[in-house]
Amino acid sequence: MDLSLAPCVGPSVSIKPSDALRFLGALAAALVLGVLLVLRITSAPDAAQARPPAPAATVAPAPPARPASVDCAAGPWSAAARANAASLRTLAWAPFRRPEIGWETYAPLIGREIGSACPPYSFGFAAALAGWQAAQRLPADGVFTDPVFARLRTVVRLRGPLVQVSARGVCPPPPLEATLVQSRPDEGYGNKIVSLRPAVLDAWRRMAAAARAESPAVAADPRNLTLFSGYRSPESDADRCVLEGNCDGIARAKTCSPHRTGLAIDLYVGQAPGYGPDSTADPNRLFMSRTAAYGWMLANAHRFGFVNYPFEPWHWEWTGEAR
Repeated sequence: MDLSLAPCVGPSVSIKPSDALRFLGALAAALVLGVLLVLRITSAPDAAQARPPAPAATVAPAPPARPASVDCAAGPWSAAARANAASLRTLAWAPFRRPEIGWETYAPLIGREIGSACPPYSFGFAAALAGWQAAQRLPADGVFTDPVFARLRTVVRLRGPLVQVSARGVCPPPPLEATLVQSRPDEGYGNKIVSLRPAVLDAWRRMAAAARAESPAVAADPRNLTLFSGYRSPESDADRCVLEGNCDGIARAKTCSPHRTGLAIDLYVGQAPGYGPDSTADPNRLFMSRTAAYGWMLANAHRFGFVNYPFEPWHWEWTGEAR
């Protein structure tokens, strides 16, 4: 039997029961699909919180996050977070007079300096950066830029003893080599023996022992934080410049290297496949910036008097005997 529906205008229309059931089924499916679409749209994260695409280069796991002082995923810093996410791997700049693309290599150091454990593309990172900018009397917009890093780099570098004296136009004389002590073969990368001032070697030993005790990830690789360079005489550095042709004042000091003081150490903090532990290639430095060893050093080296040269994750200087 047909069911007749009488419209307001026009002739009567007859609809079979099977047609009516198909129509009602299609209508229900459309309603369910619409509800799901609305839920997906309203629950999607803000674009500023989306992680940028992974880079092509192999990277090591990020170091464990520190407790955040602010909520990483909330706050009024949407525009700044978007700007930071956009520039993280695209910023064309030369922070150490050598062209680079992106600032991801420096993100762990920057986060430590501004007191944020949040990812560099997050609301929380932008908020912490704005607080640091305000303390430095810079425009507190939470946006990372080349001038912002220039200020931060200066703050970090002025903690180093050689920078403090070289800022006055002084290159300190090297210590008497008879006053230096040598590391044991097992303390050096590849069993290398390194010479240092006694107090520096003692501070490094205490620091390396603490790192292995406190971080299972550091202790898992016996090469982590081993020494591969310490004191180098001005003559040996000059010969190295000539031999390797790499003393450009960036990767290697031209005339007054921190290593001449006996206060500087180069440590193994990891290496990307195909690179050496002191290669300044950008993929290698990015890899190192994400290792457990470098993360531990950023968080704890100051406890033992060591400060970092931001361009080289492996290079640290002791501040206990600044001259």
